[in-house]
This record gives sequence, structure tokens and C-alpha cells, in this order.
Amino acid sequence: MRRRDFMKTTGTAMAFGAVAHAAAEKTVRREKGSSKDKDAKKRIVRKIRKNPSGRAYNGPYTGKHLDRVAFPLGGIGAGMVCIEGTGALSHVSVRNTMDFFNEPAAFAALSIKGAPHVARVIEGPIPDWKYFGRPMTGRGSKGRTYGFPRFREASFLARFPFCTVRLQDPKVPLEVELTGWSPFIPGDADNSSLPVGAIEYQFHNTTRDAVTAVFSYNAANFMAAAMPQSRILAAPNGFLLHQGATESEPHLRGGFAFFVDDDAVSVDHCWFKGAHYDGVSILWENIEAGNVVDNPRTPGPAPGASLYVPFTLAPGGRKTIRLMMAWYAPETVLRYGRNPQDTVVCDAGGACQDGACATHATYAPWYAGRFDDALSVVRYWRDHYDELRKKSKVFTDAFYDTSLPDEVIEAVAANLTILKSPTVLRQTDGRLWCFEGCSDDRGCCIGTCTHVWNYAQAIPHLFPELERTLRETEFLVSQDARGHQAFRSSLPIRPTDHYFPERQAYGAADGQLGGIMKMYREWRISGDTAWLAKLWPAVKQSLDFCIQAWDPRGRGALEEPHHNTYDIEYWGPNGHCGSIYLGALAAAVKMGAAAGDDVSRYQVLLDKGVDYLESKLYNGEYFYQAIMTEGITAVFTPIDASNNGSGYRDTIETLNTQGPKYQYGSGCLSDGILGFWMAHVCGLDGNIVDREKIRGNLRAIYKYNLRHDLSEHANPQRPAYAMGDDGGLLLCTWPKGGELSIPFIYSNEVWTGIEYQVAAHLMIEGMVEEGLDIVRTCRDRYDGDRRNPFNEYECGHWYARALSSYGLLQGLTGVRYDAVEKTLYIDSKIGPDFRSFLATETGFGTAGLKNGKPFLEVKQGKIDVEHFAAHA
Repeated sequence: MRRRDFMKTTGTAMAFGAVAHAAAEKTVRREKGSSKDKDAKKRIVRKIRKNPSGRAYNGPYTGKHLDRVAFPLGGIGAGMVCIEGTGALSHVSVRNTMDFFNEPAAFAALSIKGAPHVARVIEGPIPDWKYFGRPMTGRGSKGRTYGFPRFREASFLARFPFCTVRLQDPKVPLEVELTGWSPFIPGDADNSSLPVGAIEYQFHNTTRDAVTAVFSYNAANFMAAAMPQSRILAAPNGFLLHQGATESEPHLRGGFAFFVDDDAVSVDHCWFKGAHYDGVSILWENIEAGNVVDNPRTPGPAPGASLYVPFTLAPGGRKTIRLMMAWYAPETVLRYGRNPQDTVVCDAGGACQDGACATHATYAPWYAGRFDDALSVVRYWRDHYDELRKKSKVFTDAFYDTSLPDEVIEAVAANLTILKSPTVLRQTDGRLWCFEGCSDDRGCCIGTCTHVWNYAQAIPHLFPELERTLRETEFLVSQDARGHQAFRSSLPIRPTDHYFPERQAYGAADGQLGGIMKMYREWRISGDTAWLAKLWPAVKQSLDFCIQAWDPRGRGALEEPHHNTYDIEYWGPNGHCGSIYLGALAAAVKMGAAAGDDVSRYQVLLDKGVDYLESKLYNGEYFYQAIMTEGITAVFTPIDASNNGSGYRDTIETLNTQGPKYQYGSGCLSDGILGFWMAHVCGLDGNIVDREKIRGNLRAIYKYNLRHDLSEHANPQRPAYAMGDDGGLLLCTWPKGGELSIPFIYSNEVWTGIEYQVAAHLMIEGMVEEGLDIVRTCRDRYDGDRRNPFNEYECGHWYARALSSYGLLQGLTGVRYDAVEKTLYIDSKIGPDFRSFLATETGFGTAGLKNGKPFLEVKQGKIDVEHFAAHA
């Protein structure tokens, strides 16, 4: 490799609002690659691709595509507030848990004074589903603001972490636009974890006459949970919805502030008090009349509050009002996991008696250790707003300064919103702890589940320091002296119980082995070999446990029953977990050598495992599972026919002949070579086995498992992920026969995150169009009509596995920075000319090829590149 220093710090501006919408609607075609390069790889032509309903990928949402749009604002582990495609607030989840249907009476309004006099809620038309949707439909949608006039038209454009809503109404003599955002700065985890958000309301007078208007923001006290302790307090240029703690429920304490940057503001700290709908009735009278109400805070509870900003715009004049939001809910009742049976636990007051458990008896968010109260968050947000917006904008400009296909950019950016959802929590000590996703009113599936988070590729690149806390929890806290790793960590983070009397080796093989590959990834991203040396003994202990538990005969294959992401145990070796095992062995060989350890045992097992997988588990098209009930330690117990009555005797005999329930056997599994994709994205050589067999397996998955229409597909499991005329990648099919009577539990479903890992793996192996086909098929389900484009759900909303979409960037370009070698790797599958986003431990920017030559433009921080290895 030639040595070259090519640091560069140029920047590019990305317009928002009308300019951004116009840019997204352009139909300019740009071909990637040189036309002179006749024998180059298959070209991907950049064009404005549209889904079957006509919406351009990565473009604006309009019409029916606005119905389900809800874009999260908030910080990592801080909760969220969503801004809908119409500009409304919803999904208000600021008490450290999901509150999916929380759509409080909180809205902006505009009153145009003069003739004609016009008053509007600053939102677009009400989505169709709200005409008869939960909650409170049967009581006339009580507590909603749907009865107030709104703008006639709306469009929505996402440029993460920003979103812009354009509103139009023939009776409103202003162009109105609002931009929602919250800080997101790769490498700056703390400022990206703030419990804040903002909506910038922009007004432009395009008429020949001056326009006098009043802007207001109005909110019922949606923080009120115990009336005697609820208040509306003053905040600088705004108000604070406040709930005090009660003796029995201290976790209720919290506040939510709305404030603006305009000193001309007046605040009504207490709506009119009365019965029924008196308060909102008087409120709308004031809005409609263009009144400005200045009302001091009341000593008791108040139903709601408003802030008012009067302004006049000359012809051609513009005005922006920044509405800033900040919230604070420092205590929770969240506590998960069982303490080890032989350890002292925290006392009732949360004091740690043995040094092994968390400081708090229940979870407390990171910001509670940084700020004393809601007003201190308000002050920080106000004082640092411009700086944080500028830095967040630098990220946005860098991310969207790309020539990659629009469907890929849409998929990656849309799923970054997971990091702003209640799926992700962050303790006061800074460590991450995550759910898999979120149910409607709580987190779903606890403990940063190791096998689900195997797929997630965004945090290790955008916030490597946070990702390393997950490895530290897995290997140093959730792993016992045997090397057994609990695949669901406790919250607050602390040692957990490992006692499973029915299965002494119970653990998630894919999760525990995948963690070893992720350790390698974190090492290469950080360049911190001292950190690797610190954790290596625990990593080795973990791998040794896996070998003893699931490969005790040393064949390089997982023969004993082993738990996995499908919530079942595989009996016998298979491509799915087997590929992860081989990847873990390959990673251990490299890490152990760096730590100065003897890794010859792992190399022998790796060699045996490669031979085993290739010679025994490949059917000419794909790797499969060899179900084993003999020659292993575990004892298979047939189903007792008496439990189901005589009518199912033949069925049970068949099942017992097939072996344990919930296997995949001869099936073509979409996760069938997951470990080899993980090896690639973790910085290992993913071609651990014969590359042609890997390519054959990927072709088979694409050929047999992708459906563009599921209307005739039978799915007795959880159909809502993809059903009817939706398309999707099925988890498993049996193209060569041998389908089991009861295969693994979720086999007929479609899982978004698995779609993306298969798509990225296809791209890595040069099958770019096939990969893009899967990406488009997935994003077509999330087009704003039936589903929220920013909530790709699986077992819960904002499901973590969808963060595998970040791997599409590497899949197309091979761009990866290795901090150990100080080398930028590029392995382009889209020709010798492209631009793509790159994030590293120390900085981010744009990387790519120009006429086959690598370049790097650092937009923030620094990236110390001494070498490059580029292929196109």
C-alpha cells in the first residue's frame, strides 16, 4: 500500500425548507462511474426512483403518504416527542418509557389580523386514520384539537435529524414552513443525549401588503399526573408544565418547558378555569381574535398555558420563531433482571452495599446526573442552541452529500431515529442499556439483547464510545466466572442471575459469539489496543464457554442445542449460528495474537469448522441445518401424544419423527450466513468459507425468499410486519422440500432488520441490484400511508434490528476506517466514482472515489489516515 496523507476539511451547504423540497423533487440523472470503463462492475444509475404509489425515495411525503409520518425529536436515552407529517406533536414519550398514543392538546396557531381575518392551527389536514382511530374515538376524540381550522395542504421532508413541513392555505397570505430538529452530533454523545427538541416556525410575506399576525403556542398540562402537585411555572420566555412528586410515587416528578427566543413574547400561565370545554373555548376565542394574553402563574393547578408573539411583516419580509422544548423526568420505576443469588443487593434507599450493583435501585436517565432540574436544561438549551444546531447541520450536510441510491439513504436515515426513541436508555454513568423495541406503553424485550443488537451497525460508527459500554457490560458485568453470558443485561446495569436449573448451558449462542466479533470491531474502530487487552481475558473465557457448551467434541460446529434470536434452540449444526461461530473464532485468533496469547486451539477449530460447514451443510445452493438428536449430550424428549387427544396422534407421530419442534432443517434461511456478513462489517474477512458458496447462498435467499406480493402467502404467526399486497423477505422457505410440520416459530414472517443485512451482504458480493430490490421492497411498506416511515417495527416500535440498515453504506462502498492500521479501506461495488458518508471515533466526513482515486473530506474532528486500500 502506498502511504498518503489526504486530510481535507471542505464543507458543503444543504438547504432546508423550500430549497430542500425543490432539490428533492429534481429529476436530474447522474451516472456513477466512467463510460470509458467498459469492463467495470455493473453500474448503478442514480435517478429519482419512485415506489409503486409514485413517491420518490428520499423525497417529500405528500397526500396520503403524510398520514402515518411521525418523526422523533429528542436525545439518546432521553425520550422523544414526534412531529407528524402535518406538523402536529404526538407520541410524547418523555417519562423514560414509550407512550405511543400520547397526543396531548399542544399546538401552534397563527392569527392574521385585518381583512380578511384568518386563524389557523399551524398544521396540515387531519390524517384520515384519526377520523376513527384510538384513543377516545367513541367519545368524539375528547381532548383533541381536531375541531380547529388547519392549513389545506402540507408536505414533509426528512433530512435527519431535521425535518421540514411546508404548509399552504389559499386564505393565509403567508408562506409557512416549520423545521423540527434536535441535536445529533456523531462523536459528541452528551450533547446528542439532551432531553430537548425545537420547531422553527418560518413565515414569509409574499404579498404586496404588510401583514400583522400573532403566533401562539398552546399546551394543556400533559405532565399533570397527580392534581394537587401539578403546576404551570414560569420559564424564560415561556412556561413550564410541572408535576411534583408524591410521597407514594416520587417518579411522577417532572417538567416540560415550551419557550421562544423572542423577547416580545407574552405568556398566559393559566387558561380560563371552568367546567367541560370552557378553557379551550376561551383559548380559541383569543386566538381567533388575535388577542395577546398576559396572565401570571396561579398558585394552584392550571389546565394549560399559552405563549404569544405578535409580529408584522412588510412585503417580502420574513420571520422565524424558534419554539424550544426541554423536559426533565429524573426518576423511574424501571428495574429489570434478577440479582445473583449469592450477592448482596442494594438496600431500599438505593445505596450500594457491596460495590457490585448500580448506584440507584431503579434506572435514572443520563441527563438526571447532568442537570438539577428542568430549568437548568432550559438554560443549557437556550445558551447552546446556535452551536448545537450548527454542528448538527454539519452532520446532516455530510450525510446527504452523497451519490448513493436514494432508497439506501432513506433507509439508513429513517432508522437513525431509533436512537432518539425510548428503545434506547442511557444511565447517569453514561452507559447504554436498550430494549429491543417498544410496546405501546413500555419497553419491549429487555436487556440490550445480544442477538438482536448483533444486527445494529449505527452506534459503533456514530458513537463508538457508547457502543464500547455495551461490550463492557456484556463481558465484565453480565458474564459469570464460567464464561456464561446473560444475553439480557439487568437494569440498572449490575451483575445478574445465571442460574437456569433446567438448562445449565442456557444462553444465546448467536448473541454471545456475535459479541466476540463486535469486540474485534470496536477495537479496530477505536484503535485502543489497551482496551482490548483489558477485556481479552473475559472474551477468551466467553469463547471457551461456548466451545464447551455447544461444541464439546471440538468439531468446529455447534452440535448441542443452542438458543438463538428466534427464541428457540437449534438442535444440530447449521449455517446460521455456525457462521457466527466461525466468525468469532476468526476474530479471537486476531485479537488473541494482538494480546500475545496462544490462539492455536481457536485456529484448529476454525479450520475444522470451515471444512464441516462446506462438506456437510451445503446442498449445492445454500447452507442448511442438520437436525441432531443422537450423538450429542442433550436428550430429545418426544411429545406426549396424550396431551392432545387421539385426533392428533398422526400429527404427533410425524413431529416426533422429525425431531424437536422449531427447527429449519433443509430450509433456505435468510439469516443462513449472518455470521459472514457480520465478519465483513466488523472488519474481518467475511469470506471465511468458499466465496462461491457464500454467493450461491445469497442468490438462493434472493431467489426463494423475496416476495413482491404476499397476498397468497400463508402466515399464521404475526402478519402485520408484511401482509396482503405488501412485499418482503420471508425468514425461511423450503425450495428443496422437507418443510417441517412445525418449523421455527417466526419462519413465515418478514423482519425488517434481516432484510437489510441480506441486502447489504448481496451488495458486498457484487449483487447490487438484488440488494437494492430488497431495500426498495422494505421501504415501500414504510411509505407513510399504511406505516410510519420512521418506525420500522418488529417485536415493538423503533425496533433495534432495523439499525442493520447502516451496513448498506459499507455494503455498497466498502468504506471502512481502521484506527489500528490508520487505513481507509474502500471496496466499491458501484464503480470508480462515488461519494459516501464516513464516521469514525475522532471525526466524520465524506469519503469515496473520483476517477478511481480515493479521497476524504473531513467535515468535523480529524481522521488520521496514513494509508489507503482502494478497489473499484
